[in-house]
Amino acid sequence: MQWEVVIGLENHVQLTTQSKIFSGSSIRFGAEPNTQASPVDLALPGVLPVLNRGAVERAIRFGLAVGAKIAPQSVFARKNYFYPDLPKGYQISQFEDPVVQGGTVSFAYEKDGKLETKTVNLTRAHLEEDAGKSLHEDYAGMSGIDLNRAGTPLLEIVSEPEMRSANEAVAYAKALHSLVMWLGVCDGNMQEGSFRCDVNVSVRPVGQKEFGTRCEIKNLNSFRFMEEAIHYEVRRQIELIEDGGKVIQATRLWDPDRKETRSMRTKEDAQDYRYFPDPDLPPLVIGQDWIDRVKAEMPELPGALRARFTGEYGLPEYDSLVLTSSKAMAGYYEAVVAKAGKENAKAAANWMMGDVSSTLNREGVDIGDAPVNAAQLALLLKRIADGTISNKAGKEVFAAMWEAKSDDENLADTVIDQKGLKQISDTGALEAIVDEVLAANAKSVEQYRAGKEAAINALIGQAMKASKGKANPAQVTELLKQKLAG
Repeated sequence: MQWEVVIGLENHVQLTTQSKIFSGSSIRFGAEPNTQASPVDLALPGVLPVLNRGAVERAIRFGLAVGAKIAPQSVFARKNYFYPDLPKGYQISQFEDPVVQGGTVSFAYEKDGKLETKTVNLTRAHLEEDAGKSLHEDYAGMSGIDLNRAGTPLLEIVSEPEMRSANEAVAYAKALHSLVMWLGVCDGNMQEGSFRCDVNVSVRPVGQKEFGTRCEIKNLNSFRFMEEAIHYEVRRQIELIEDGGKVIQATRLWDPDRKETRSMRTKEDAQDYRYFPDPDLPPLVIGQDWIDRVKAEMPELPGALRARFTGEYGLPEYDSLVLTSSKAMAGYYEAVVAKAGKENAKAAANWMMGDVSSTLNREGVDIGDAPVNAAQLALLLKRIADGTISNKAGKEVFAAMWEAKSDDENLADTVIDQKGLKQISDTGALEAIVDEVLAANAKSVEQYRAGKEAAINALIGQAMKASKGKANPAQVTELLKQKLAG
């Protein structure tokens, strides 16, 4: 039997406010346990929550970016469940009438060696508070409770179940991750729990309209773990069904050491949480004037920037996609082009996607911390374009610039001079070299004149060798052709 995979994601995005969603407590990561939990976070008698305006504005910003409806009025509800790290016995969230309704996220991914694009519809994005954290590893026979995270502002973004492979799901999650960072609503730090993924996975026979029974894999904080978890869960469900078993709706955890999902608890449905409107919080009313103010402060969005890169700089679609993968990458690229000129826009894109990206990955450095700044790279590109150095020598110069970690905007020229990498472009000097090569390689000359055009490559190689790699290859080639035609 052929099976179809059905995947939907719920992403918990920690918002970049300075304080919690209903209290003034700090959300700084890494503080000593229980030092950032106020009476409101602890739900002590007599306290009242007060909604953080900054959290709402970040939700509006996200909604505008995905083309969603911003609800003119939404309601906070109490979601009742009982865990040791949830001091109130309920979580303040939104159930009916979430603040962000609908919207889409478009992304590109590779399929069978080709670049594919896909658009996934969003169901909703709602504001809520985070719970605390249970600590098990450091306590023999006991669990510790850290309530520092209790009340941390979250935007939970829920997609429709429209993804059909782990590849699509990971590409969607990466696009969403990039977007929330681009907008400044989340710092994107997955290791610190700022961006967490819950993946709902089910399978069904190809052609069947009804969904299969889903299982939710909770709190994935790595794209690699997400991909591995989906692959495992798909295999598990298919093998279970084919062996005559039945998938039970459940919440599961990914064990990265054993490379398997394991059951955490039977999956709850909405009615199990006994939602009801929070009596301490009035409805959230968002007027059009507020939406307009947020919209006026929005940055240029990735889709618009991709279109501009393609139109203004003549870049292929793939280049534009890569260069807008993050706001920092796009900003760096534009700064390079501003200094190097639009005539070098494609060369700048090639360098960004090639040497720059590979060095960043190898060194584990973000583009914003690259020791070669945009102005320095631009000068290097101009020296390659004007024939001062070859593209091959440019790679050597770039590596030296990276190691130098200097702020000198003329660093490329300094390195070129220090290493003696300037190409010989003087016609007289090159002509002398070419004459010597022709005289010493009569056989190659004879082959070329007999119609074997590839023979010129050997002559070019000899000329470059004679010049110790410093001859301008374009000029050498032109001179050889002129003399061979004479």
